[in-house]
Amino acid sequence: MTDNELKVLIEKVMKEMKKEDAPKAESRDDSNGEIRDITAKPIQDVFYVPNPKNRDQYLKLKKKTAARVGIWRTGPRNTTETLLRFRADHAVAQDAVFSYVDEDFLKEMDLFTVQTKVTDKDEYITRPDLGRQFDEENTKMIKEKCKAKPRVQIFVADGLSSTAIEANLKDILPAITSGLKGYGIDYGTPFFVKYGRVGSMDEVSQALDAELTILLIGERPGLATGESMSCYMTYKGYPGIPEAKRTVVSNIHKDGTPAAEAGAHIASVIKVILEKKMTGVGLNL
Repeated sequence: MTDNELKVLIEKVMKEMKKEDAPKAESRDDSNGEIRDITAKPIQDVFYVPNPKNRDQYLKLKKKTAARVGIWRTGPRNTTETLLRFRADHAVAQDAVFSYVDEDFLKEMDLFTVQTKVTDKDEYITRPDLGRQFDEENTKMIKEKCKAKPRVQIFVADGLSSTAIEANLKDILPAITSGLKGYGIDYGTPFFVKYGRVGSMDEVSQALDAELTILLIGERPGLATGESMSCYMTYKGYPGIPEAKRTVVSNIHKDGTPAAEAGAHIASVIKVILEKKMTGVGLNL
């Protein structure tokens, strides 16, 4: 093949690739000039496999998972829309990590705020040890504003998803406290921890001499959702307690366990924990 023939072949391939990757006409709303939001349609409803042998079974599978099933490809690459959807969902995950819980939201929830030894988001990511510790000033604030020696101490931390806190807290916290009242279980003063890690609950346990400490925290986001929350429970915690002594309820979000339902379940788990005086792998629920 001569150089000219090779050049013509490459130009032909490049033209075909441009046609293939060109945005579809429906991707732009001509009425107002706004680009269509490709994330508006749930990933479970996105299906691009051409001529599937069993479309119905494929769709049933997609309804059971938020994984990227049935997105297809063009040659060895993702299609343009698939790639854009991936980047959009990745941006949601980044926003969940690097955004902050709105102060007005915390005031509405009647939560005062303390901060770990972390000073900013970059340090939070690189120094997880500091997200487990409080300085003297913040420890003092916890002791002054919270009820001492509570049977159950509940608090909230942003963790790795501030989005999860704002998406779930309004439903889960009242569900937990209402459940505890129904069981006749007393609880302490809820509050919020900025830049908090799971281990921060052990210092809270020690500062307040709590029997059982409950932490609601934003989970590490993925491409499926940036709104997932976890609830960690530790009986008579202390700094350095083994992770195996924690009980966890995870995947709390609208497409997992809904917040209100999770709150009612957590209240029932708290009741069992207090009866058995134990959390973690030794607890038989």
